[in-house]
Amino acid sequence: MNMDRNEFENNLESAVCSTEDRDNHIRKRYSERRSLILQYLQSDLSIHRLKEHQEKVELLKKSCYYVEVLPSFLILRDENSSTHRTNIFQVMDLWKFQRVKKLARSQAEIQLQLLTHLLEQLQQGREELVSYTEICDMVTFLSKWDSITQRMSDLSETMNSFLSLQVKKRLYTKHHLVSCADIRSNVIPDVRLFLRAKMPVMFDHKESFADKNSAHLKWATENQASPDEQYEVHFKLLRHGTQAAFGHCGVVICTTTTCVFHGLLPGQSYEFMIRRVETYTLVYEPWQDTITLTTEANEAEEENT
Repeated sequence: MNMDRNEFENNLESAVCSTEDRDNHIRKRYSERRSLILQYLQSDLSIHRLKEHQEKVELLKKSCYYVEVLPSFLILRDENSSTHRTNIFQVMDLWKFQRVKKLARSQAEIQLQLLTHLLEQLQQGREELVSYTEICDMVTFLSKWDSITQRMSDLSETMNSFLSLQVKKRLYTKHHLVSCADIRSNVIPDVRLFLRAKMPVMFDHKESFADKNSAHLKWATENQASPDEQYEVHFKLLRHGTQAAFGHCGVVICTTTTCVFHGLLPGQSYEFMIRRVETYTLVYEPWQDTITLTTEANEAEEENT
C-alpha cells in the first residue's frame, strides 16, 4: 500500500514537472517568435521607414517624367570620311519617338498607381503584424505562426517590389529609332531609352513675399537643379472680370531660382505657378506648384478700411 502511494506521488510530481516544463517551453517559444515580429516591425516596417516611403511617393506623384536617350550624341562619318558629333534627335525617327513617349507616359502612370497600392499593402501589413504581437493568448498566437511567417515573407516581397519600382527603368521598343540608312552605317547603334523622374519644383514659402508693388519669389527642387535648367513662372491677378486685371497676367522665363515681379497693383492678390520649361522629352507632368501672395495696400486704402 505504501509502495502504491509512493508511486502515485512520484507520478503526480512527474506530471506537475512535465506540465511546468511544457508551459515554460510554450512561453519561451512565444517570446522568441514575438521578438522576431517586433524586430521586423522596428526595421523594414518601422513607422519612421514607412513615413519616409510615404513622403517619397508623394514627391514622385508631383514629379516630372522624361524619356532619357543614351547616348545623346553619335560620332558619324560624312561623305569625305570626316567624323563629326551629331545630336541623336537629328538622326532619330521622330514618329517612332512619339510612340515611345506615349508608352513612357503610360508606364509612369502605372508605376505611380503601383507604388501607391504597394505602400498601402505595407501599411496594412504592419497593422496586422502589430495585432499579432498584442495577442495575449500564447496558444492562439503559436497556432497562427505559419500564417504569420507567410505574411512576413509576402510583405518582404512587397517591399522589394516597392523599392525596385523607384529604380530608373529602361524602356524597350519593338523597332529601332535610328536606322542604318539614316546614319550611313552597317551597324545600328545601341540607343537606350529610360524613364527618368525629376523631383518637383516648389516655392519656398518662407523666402517668397510681396510688398506694395512687387512680389519676390524663390523656389527649389528636392535634388539640386542642373545648371542649364529653365523655369516658367505664370502669374495672374485673382480679381477676375475687371478692367484692372487686364495686363496683370503672363509668363516669365527664368534661368535662376529667384524672380521679382514689378508693377503689381497694391492691395491685390496674385497667383503664381512654377514649372520647368517644357522640353521635347517630357512625357508626364501631373502637377505644378502654386502660391498666392497679396501686395500691401496703400496707406489711404488702409485708413478707409
